[in-house]
Amino acid sequence: MARAIFGARASSVFLFDEETDELVFEAVAGEGADELVGRRFPSSTGVAGWVLVTRQPLVIDELESDPRFAREAAESTGFVPNGLMAVPLLHEERALGVLEVLDRPQQAAFTLEEMALLGLFANQAAIALDLLQAARGARAVLEDEGGEGAALARFWARLEDSPPERRVAAQRLLEAVETLLAPARLEDDSL
Repeated sequence: MARAIFGARASSVFLFDEETDELVFEAVAGEGADELVGRRFPSSTGVAGWVLVTRQPLVIDELESDPRFAREAAESTGFVPNGLMAVPLLHEERALGVLEVLDRPQQAAFTLEEMALLGLFANQAAIALDLLQAARGARAVLEDEGGEGAALARFWARLEDSPPERRVAAQRLLEAVETLLAPARLEDDSL
């Protein structure tokens, strides 16, 4: 969506992997979309690394002249941008990653208003990413436990890949199961 909103050649979402201290391409639109998802690099690399560490948004119209630009890293992706906007993905006190919007076709400079809009978009994306990371963590725990937990994890994985109407139906089913399993409440709490 960020790519479309800003008419950019590409946009990327990097997630910060705290265990390995790396940034990971989580989502890519435009240039490199087919090859980059899952690719990793050290969290201190380039503009994305600077934005992650400082937690500050950044607009650079001429990357070649900026010392934070990691040309080798960009070349390794197969796309070397001329300019970009980058914002940290922050949730509460945690830096989850970085959202970048790269090159505009008309070569117009990014504006401060666009940076503010990207910041709002990043806030919403950070909330969604926090939920995604929590779901992945829960799934990993369930899969490690085996048995019923593993079955629930497989159910959740299928549910994530389902069309919206199936997810709604599954949500209703889970609510019904929750109601069924809830302990009976006493009619009169004073007893």
